[in-house]
Amino acid sequence: MASSSFNQIQELRSIFAPSQLEVLDTPNKNYKLLKELLDRKLKPSDKGLEVGSSNYISKSSHFFIRAKALQNYSFLPFWNKETKIPISPTSYTEHSLKKGDLIISKDSNIGEIIILDKDYPNHMISGAMYKLPITKLKYYILSFIKHESFRKQLDLLVPKGSTIRHAKTLFLDCRIPFPTQKNKNEIINYVEILTKSLINKEIEIRKKSNEIFSIIKNELLNNGKKKTFQFSNPKLTDFSSLKRINAGIFSEYFKQEEFLIKNYIYGFNSIKELGFLASRGQNLQVSCIGKSIYSSEKKNNFYTVIKPKHLSVYGFAMSEEYLGNKNNLKTLKKGDIIFGAEGFEKGRSIVIFKDRDKTITNIHGITLNHKKENIKLSVFVKCFLDYLRRKNLIDLYAVGGNGGSLAMKYWDIIPIPKFPKAIKDKIIKLYTNNSNISNSNLSNFEKNDFNFNKSAGIFELDKSIKKTKLKLNYVLSDIVSNKKINIDFTFLFD
Repeated sequence: MASSSFNQIQELRSIFAPSQLEVLDTPNKNYKLLKELLDRKLKPSDKGLEVGSSNYISKSSHFFIRAKALQNYSFLPFWNKETKIPISPTSYTEHSLKKGDLIISKDSNIGEIIILDKDYPNHMISGAMYKLPITKLKYYILSFIKHESFRKQLDLLVPKGSTIRHAKTLFLDCRIPFPTQKNKNEIINYVEILTKSLINKEIEIRKKSNEIFSIIKNELLNNGKKKTFQFSNPKLTDFSSLKRINAGIFSEYFKQEEFLIKNYIYGFNSIKELGFLASRGQNLQVSCIGKSIYSSEKKNNFYTVIKPKHLSVYGFAMSEEYLGNKNNLKTLKKGDIIFGAEGFEKGRSIVIFKDRDKTITNIHGITLNHKKENIKLSVFVKCFLDYLRRKNLIDLYAVGGNGGSLAMKYWDIIPIPKFPKAIKDKIIKLYTNNSNISNSNLSNFEKNDFNFNKSAGIFELDKSIKKTKLKLNYVLSDIVSNKKINIDFTFLFD
């Protein structure tokens, strides 16, 4: 039977709620509280500030970072128009955000943490976040704050019942366990090396994604026909041919960007002309396929479901679901592209690289199926669709409210430029390039990992991230459980 001491109740300001008196007990008693691992005590200047939405503007040299930039699937901040907001310079407060700073959320997505991949001048954090003063064992501590054991502790410490939960500085009272075996320092180093490997791979993925975007942008800008763009307002025939009167697709910005593609010196094709057939994913409603069993864990004879909402902007699946159903559902095959066609985050996509038994997407995704399973062509088309998304053109092609939808009938009007083989190959190699890491140990892994990161494509980097995350999670769980840990890197060859 669990019990609470009088001192514990006093510390909680005489709160008798059972949820507040729970304690997460773990086998490993060799721990330190997070506040004991700080270089110094937190100061008011470590906490972000609010600027108020009245200071949000469309363009600025100064930016306001919201807590949504901290996501559980990434060690790095996630940027979009909702997470990094231009603000009036007069409302800005200097937070001196530097490469390697740890930023933790105390509100809403409580306990979420990221590390900055570079200096961010003219950026400030919101009042929902703290910048943690940690330099010693930074990556070890970061990995444990990301681990479920830390979240469980914080969940017990933070009062429940409110719409938005506020952790204040209760995260400082969470325990960070340390290994107890003889080579404990090597284990700590092992955890830090794996954590740095994950961060470096995320950085490399972003670099390669930006490089793909730059190659496409420069190729279109530098190789146009000798023709000058001239904007004219739409005519009645334009409205009737497209059967649309919304302003987006007829705007000057859209027409200028479309002109760059259609004016390309080597011409362009439509999706259909490239040999792709566009179709909706499987409708998973009970009215269509009957009752199903859903699972977060893989099970025999279940379908693997890759939903558009689980796709990364960099072109890989962040998570998968599993569905048991007696019917023969519409499955994906090698060379297919899954494209998220609906909502505010539409335009994300992924290529299926090998035939996967019983893999499906849902009706919110459009499947581009190539008749000849041309993987290289699929990768190039996927990368160009990413370019259109980043240019905001996918949103302008789409119709409807709540983020809109890229309807099936508009796929034929999307131009895909006929890039030379050398340019296409360069783009494809950045997205997928088979590369193997050499067999490693603690002393040479970082060097071998660096070489792998430079040669691997985005797809291979993501595969390595998934393997490394799984291994790191097992190691951290074993430290919590006070189990013996063996240092090895063979998991990368599975």
